[in-house]
Amino acid sequence: MFDLTFTIDAQGTTTPLTLAIDQAVIAGWTGRDPVARDKHIAELEAVGIARPASTPIYYRCSARRLTQEDVIEVCGGDSSGEVEFVLIGWQGRIFVGCGSDHTDRKVEAYNVTVSKQMCDKPIASTLWEIEDVITHWDKMILRSYATINGERVLYQEGTLDAMLPVDDLIARGFDGGKLPDGCAMFGGTFAAKGGIRPADRFDFELEDPVLRRTIRHGYDVVTLPVRG
Repeated sequence: MFDLTFTIDAQGTTTPLTLAIDQAVIAGWTGRDPVARDKHIAELEAVGIARPASTPIYYRCSARRLTQEDVIEVCGGDSSGEVEFVLIGWQGRIFVGCGSDHTDRKVEAYNVTVSKQMCDKPIASTLWEIEDVITHWDKMILRSYATINGERVLYQEGTLDAMLPVDDLIARGFDGGKLPDGCAMFGGTFAAKGGIRPADRFDFELEDPVLRRTIRHGYDVVTLPVRG
């Protein structure tokens, strides 16, 4: 278990809150539309990653991989980010945030669970109360930008109506249908525009067009050499 300090944005009123995180779950293949879901599966198959054993599927990774830093280090040039909404359970409540499931694609090709352990998982420092957004959940927008060779391009974009509803996503992954206290769950992602590829910097956001606010974070990617 370790602590992360967030800012809770309750429609203009901000409050710092330190949360003890002891579980990190990466939910995959969470698409509501089977056609769009299969498109992303095919996208990964194109780079040698096998189809999942089930859809959705819930991968575990070390909670200490979560980071709010703006720089991460990776081994070699085979990793990339993915924007996802994040749900965090705390004292019976659920907060909503935004993160990047940064993953080593070379490792993912032979073992997805191991690949989830290979890279830090950047997460924004702002959270929203789920009660403030659940009535217009499907209208919220996930978006990411990748900076590649000095050019910043739109990498992913989509509304949450493409993902499984929150209650369904939680019910399928946790006994009793409740998100445990201290659990941070990444909720799935969209296909990359132009295909999956590494970047020198990755920026991501969750936009609430109804309450007109956005959670943002970004990080540089430092590539460490592989010596054998």
